[in-house]
Amino acid sequence: MTDLSTLKSEVQQAVEAANDIAALEEARVSALGKKGRVTELLKTLGTLPETERKDFGARINVLKSELENLIEARKAKLGTAALDARLMSEKADVTLSVRPEDKGAIHPISRTIADIVALLSPLGFSVAEGPDIESDFYNFAALNMPPDHPARQMQDTFYLGLGDSGAGGLESSNPESPSPQAPMVLRTHTSPVQVRTMLQSKPPIRILAPGRVFRRDFDQTHAPMFHQVEGLVIDETTHMGHLKGVLMDFLRGFFGVPDLKVRFRPSYFPFTEPSAEVDIGCSRPGGKIKIGEGDDWLEVLGCGMVHGKVLNNCNIDPAKYQGFAFGMGVERLAMLKYGIPDLRTFFEADLRWLRHYGFSVLGD
Repeated sequence: MTDLSTLKSEVQQAVEAANDIAALEEARVSALGKKGRVTELLKTLGTLPETERKDFGARINVLKSELENLIEARKAKLGTAALDARLMSEKADVTLSVRPEDKGAIHPISRTIADIVALLSPLGFSVAEGPDIESDFYNFAALNMPPDHPARQMQDTFYLGLGDSGAGGLESSNPESPSPQAPMVLRTHTSPVQVRTMLQSKPPIRILAPGRVFRRDFDQTHAPMFHQVEGLVIDETTHMGHLKGVLMDFLRGFFGVPDLKVRFRPSYFPFTEPSAEVDIGCSRPGGKIKIGEGDDWLEVLGCGMVHGKVLNNCNIDPAKYQGFAFGMGVERLAMLKYGIPDLRTFFEADLRWLRHYGFSVLGD
């Protein structure tokens, strides 16, 4: 008869010697598998005398239970050791240098447009938008620009190849049915948004029209695509004094100079009468512009009272209503406010430039 104590000792040694799950499984099969040593002992019970069979069978079952518990305990220990080893191998080295984190930023153009809207919205202005591609009517004809106006020339405007591309293109008095010979253009200003608003809405009107515009020009202070914000007010009692008050308050708030000198200088625009260029006080020490200092002047935007012909073209009675309009270049204002020397750098997608001039989303 097999010595159960010896068998237990041998199996226990094999289990404790197992250094991984595979070796432990081999020891388990050797002892408790279908052909294992304990299983073979159970098969011999039928050959024993009845007086010995019951006692020996009970002892084998106790041994089997003890070995199963021993194997499970070893399996749990090996699993814990394997997990600890894995965690150690995957442990992050906190002494390593942190990878640089690339944060997005608000582009100076977006920031400037947002600032303009934020300053003028409390005065009752709402934002209106329109398409980048416009017909002759919206971009020129409705704004009192005759066929021979210089702004229609190909050297100033991007024509899209439809109809007569240049001065002399036929005007259309119907915005819904433009003449087939009237060319489509990339809008040269956001004034078409004003025309669309006046045609679609009844006074009083008070809007801002921010957006991209396109002109055939490219140098340090000009680009073929840039951004404008135009403003329009139409009402029964609006006058030039209101225009001056709005722009003076806006410019002083935008540049953060409460006592900024503002000058309105007579000028000419076909869509306003009278018209004015707006200058602000500055100095130019060493070729650098300082806003709000000195006795020099710097042009920043154009404005005027809406021309009666423009009101007529937009089905507004100039005998009852009048209004004012103004327009400013977003990049120009941003260059002055943030000291950006070259307009072309706004569109070069240089990450170094964006990190320097960009604004944190959180405002820090």
